[in-house]
Amino acid sequence: MPSITRYVLGQLVTATIFVTLALTFAIWLTQSLRLIDYIVNRGLPASTFLTFVGLLLPSFLGVVLPVACFVAALFVYHKLAMDSEMVVMRAAGLSQMQLARPAIILGIVVTLGVYAISLYFLPASFRHFKDLQHEFRSDFSAILLQEGVFTAVTDEITVYVRERSSEGELRGILVHDNREPGKPVTMMAERGALVPSESGPRVVMENGNRQEVEPGTGRFSLLYFDRYTVELAEFGSARQSRWREPKERFLHELLIPGDDSLDQHYRLELLAEGHHRIVSPLYSLVFVVIGMAALLAGEFNRRGQARRILAAIACVAALEGVSLSLHDLAGRDPAAIPVMYITVVVSIGLSFFVLLRKPARRSQEPLSEAGAS
Repeated sequence: MPSITRYVLGQLVTATIFVTLALTFAIWLTQSLRLIDYIVNRGLPASTFLTFVGLLLPSFLGVVLPVACFVAALFVYHKLAMDSEMVVMRAAGLSQMQLARPAIILGIVVTLGVYAISLYFLPASFRHFKDLQHEFRSDFSAILLQEGVFTAVTDEITVYVRERSSEGELRGILVHDNREPGKPVTMMAERGALVPSESGPRVVMENGNRQEVEPGTGRFSLLYFDRYTVELAEFGSARQSRWREPKERFLHELLIPGDDSLDQHYRLELLAEGHHRIVSPLYSLVFVVIGMAALLAGEFNRRGQARRILAAIACVAALEGVSLSLHDLAGRDPAAIPVMYITVVVSIGLSFFVLLRKPARRSQEPLSEAGAS
């Protein structure tokens, strides 16, 4: 690899890493705020929270890397132009393709990386994330019942637990049941547990009492028990198998949906996601070539390249919007799927055409006429 290529490529890699870290941290922080509820209100440990946010990282990188690659290319090549290094390289006889080679190499490497994320790491991590989320949402003893808190399990049932052991045993239980209008019942027990069943979760209590006041007469009744069960079928049902969302599926699961009713109902959405996984990584290379076409094509201008940079940003933003629109449209109309591929091919073809075409020379006639006069 020529030394100039290594020199420019090193700057591009450094800038890409910096922009990727900055954008990833910003997006990661905003998305992580949605998961704070699992710690603040549901009592999950911080290690579980870190696991959740870590599993979201591939979904961020798949979006951030193409943009970071584009931003880094604009920044580095604009800096080279403003420092007159680009003029020296052109004077040394480097062609447009040789000048753009470091950025294209970076674009190809980033494209391969995004393919790895899109085809494997994204579905694997998102599947694990949704499985953990489903598990914690179904784990009523870990989520619903907090120590020293009166928890409204439903509108009619309130549960208080003084202490909860690591094995799931509950100590100091109070349950207020108001499901029968006018006949509230209060139960207290030394210990117990919240367990799942076929009809739904249930509170099993041991060594306690059941207190009730009869309506009308106001007579108080107290019943001691060794074991008592309160059904919470209204709250939820037992765990069931979960349908995999499109982001949780690998490519073959998207392009060849299953025969069950949900897969067939969402067949177009699965196909759209599968083809989007194939097409979207190519935008890393497309964005880089657009940036090179904007900065390298045409004549050098000492006043700066602000207009070209803005034009490149506008093209990338428009192309990103078209990509998202086609992805959404393909989920409803399969005719949009070929357009997804055509858009990428046309975009990269036009960008290379603008990058490699020779600029038209200015006419010398006005100068000749001026000299004759």
